[in-house]
Amino acid sequence: MHSIGTWWLWTVFFIFVLLVLAIDLFCLGNPKKQRVSTRESLSWLLLWFCCAMLFNFLIGWHVARVSGIQLAHQKALEFFTGYVIEESLSVDNMFAFLMIFNYFAVPHEYQRRVLLYGVLGAIIFRLFMILFGTWLVINLHWILYVFGLFLVITGIKMLFFARDKNELKDNFILIWLQKHLRLTETFHEEKFFIKRRLLWYATPLFLVLVLIELSDVVFALDSIPAIFAVTQDPFIVFTSNIFAILGLRALYFSLAHLANRFYLLKYGVALILVFIGGKMLIEPWWKISIMIALSVVLTILGTTVFISLVSRARFKEKT
Repeated sequence: MHSIGTWWLWTVFFIFVLLVLAIDLFCLGNPKKQRVSTRESLSWLLLWFCCAMLFNFLIGWHVARVSGIQLAHQKALEFFTGYVIEESLSVDNMFAFLMIFNYFAVPHEYQRRVLLYGVLGAIIFRLFMILFGTWLVINLHWILYVFGLFLVITGIKMLFFARDKNELKDNFILIWLQKHLRLTETFHEEKFFIKRRLLWYATPLFLVLVLIELSDVVFALDSIPAIFAVTQDPFIVFTSNIFAILGLRALYFSLAHLANRFYLLKYGVALILVFIGGKMLIEPWWKISIMIALSVVLTILGTTVFISLVSRARFKEKT
């Protein structure tokens, strides 16, 4: 499988990721701020988007210089489409984060640290998932149809059960942790563990972190196969995925303020999963171009956002 990623491109990318994480930690993660406002979170979301597009432009410029303009356009489109798909599928993940934080009543000033560790864990875990997925696609090409079927089934389930509320109190992992860990009853600032009388105790914030990491693992099972419908280039798959992850904290704080306005987004995510899965299944008979796939994804997102806003406004008028 041909990839545009050379050793020095991978090195530059990881250095860039470390730099933006440091910026995120010292700016968005400023412990003196009690709450991230809607305007600030949207500004950071725009910043991460601009960083992703700048990276995409630089990669396109490099590929055009080395391999020609045609391949550069193709790789740039693959990156952008993969980024949009991963970012849109992250929306459902953010709703899960919101549910976890609300269940534990986590103060806003503590949520930033949990999300930062969640992002770091997601980057490491998805690297292994993407490498494993790439190995599967290279050695077992038919696995793409398994991915496609899985995405279609998952999307259909989401369409029918989008309104269902998952009760965390019945979560097996949470119940197991509560039985096997010494836990404090209250939060202790941003600490995950504290020491009492020579014994270590986990705080409720540690339970939140575990559930956040596990939820990202679950949602990665949807998002990783989805991007293989766009490209099988490991460098494009990983970089577009990670750029989407880098904006997760800003996306969460944006949706935390605006979730009620965009209440139909879950259905949009479900439709995107069905479409991407269907695209993978019909590939041998009908190849859908990346441009058409991108247009469909953007149309679904735009339509669900528009209908959410319009229906919410009409409901307010009636009341």
